[in-house]
Amino acid sequence: MKILVAIAFILILGSLASALVFLMRDKGKSNRTVKALAMRVGFSITLFVLLLIAHQMGWIEPTGIR
Repeated sequence: MKILVAIAFILILGSLASALVFLMRDKGKSNRTVKALAMRVGFSITLFVLLLIAHQMGWIEPTGIR
């Protein structure tokens, strides 16, 4: 589960970085920035749903504040 979360974070950050690169290169003349940001939102929602499902299935447990 830790590996999946780490991969999801890397995908989210990679999508955010590619959106920045597209924004700087295209100067707002293409839709590549919007598509990259939409993919970032999709990855974030997928990660959130995955965490909710993993918690319900008992794959992960909250540890609390120590």
